[in-house]
Amino acid sequence: MKIGENSSAVELARLTRSGELTAAEVVEAHIAEIERLNPAVNAIVDFRPERALAAARELDRAFREDEPRGALHGLPVAHKDLVPAAGFRFTQGSPIFADRVPAQDHTVVGRMTAAGAITVGKTNVPEFGLGSHTFNDVYGVTRNPYALERTAGGSSGGAAAALAARMLPLADGSDTGGSLRNPASFCNVVGFRPSPGRVPSWPDGDPFSRLSVVGPMARTVDDLALLLSVLAGADPRAGWSVPADPAAYFPVPDPRGRPVRVAWSPDLDGRVVVAREVRDALEPVVATMAAHGWEVELATPDLSGAIESFRVLRALKMQISLAPLLAEHPGRLKSDAVWNIEEGAKLDGPTIALAERNAARIFHVMREFFDSFDVLATPTCQVAPFEITTRYPRAIDGSPMHDYLEWMGLPSAITMTGCPAISLPAAFTPDGLPVGIQLVGPHLREDRLLAVARQFESFAGAGRAPEIDPTPRPAFVTVD
Repeated sequence: MKIGENSSAVELARLTRSGELTAAEVVEAHIAEIERLNPAVNAIVDFRPERALAAARELDRAFREDEPRGALHGLPVAHKDLVPAAGFRFTQGSPIFADRVPAQDHTVVGRMTAAGAITVGKTNVPEFGLGSHTFNDVYGVTRNPYALERTAGGSSGGAAAALAARMLPLADGSDTGGSLRNPASFCNVVGFRPSPGRVPSWPDGDPFSRLSVVGPMARTVDDLALLLSVLAGADPRAGWSVPADPAAYFPVPDPRGRPVRVAWSPDLDGRVVVAREVRDALEPVVATMAAHGWEVELATPDLSGAIESFRVLRALKMQISLAPLLAEHPGRLKSDAVWNIEEGAKLDGPTIALAERNAARIFHVMREFFDSFDVLATPTCQVAPFEITTRYPRAIDGSPMHDYLEWMGLPSAITMTGCPAISLPAAFTPDGLPVGIQLVGPHLREDRLLAVARQFESFAGAGRAPEIDPTPRPAFVTVD
């Protein structure tokens, strides 16, 4: 086996737990790939290979055949730079925090470490995670492994790009309006937004937000399920937290005997504009579902008001989390952050109340919708990966996008449902750019959604690896 190319996380974990591979061997192989490819991709930041190797060797020294080992024993990981990892820089992509080094771990970091994972660094993010294009003034831009002059998406763009480039076997991320799903689609990997509370988040400056969740990313559904089994479960320190049985997710449960019932919605019944190249790429994928016995119907739940309510509640979240920082550091936040904070300052009680009423109605709409369907299927993103010099798409097939949120209306609407959603590799454009498909399942039924996703992957997966020119690229480019 050649470690570091297409070795799955599940297989590597099995080999390290059995002693057939040492943790040091696995970590060394991935470090070599990071050193070879990261200068071109710029996905992993605050890279600490010596620290990781020391941890791997210590894990090997403590190895005892008769002792149980964690589910991620010896697997190298890097954590999204929106969560603290003790001893690593925690910048959130902002020069304000460029030199901050925390002494505590986020819940996801602690759980992965307890399961035997070894941290090699952090993964790059947009400033404060805002926008689905990963660039900042601390580390620069992350490039898409499939097309180095294109974006890797965001805000978990560094995580997705590192996975796609085979520099890591697993990664964690977070998602408010698509930040696990969009980069997964752009980088041809699997990104999973769990139901709020399924994976606890602590510390968290907005612990009761239903918009933001943390969750797993991987190259396959099995690998992702392995990581979810480690991350899921209650934590009394977290605002939202629900119990979980790791065995419910890994091994991935078998789907039910009858055909999967799919509601296919290419544009949420006209509520969003989806680029023609994305729709064209996914049409044969939907046909493949039907050819494999799935019952596919053109159907969309009533998500009226979802996008508008998301924008209101996101602006409120900006007031909670970033308005104090803007007051303390005027002129030091990027323009999109300032605009979104100012939108939050304009909110009044009736506007917020309407958004909350919409959220309640949509929750029940989805609950009833899944009486008739197993999954809702949509494009993950409204566009294919765009140029790294562009802050966000200013238009989609001639329809103007007026701000940095509008082009992400589709995944944002799904956020408002409170349902788990997974982005899966599905297709490529004629130019070779990845296109993902999003499957949405019932609230708190991550197990059922994983089962359907695994079945989809078995007949329609598009998980081919990128061919990357390792020539170093500039980390800092002009983004307008």
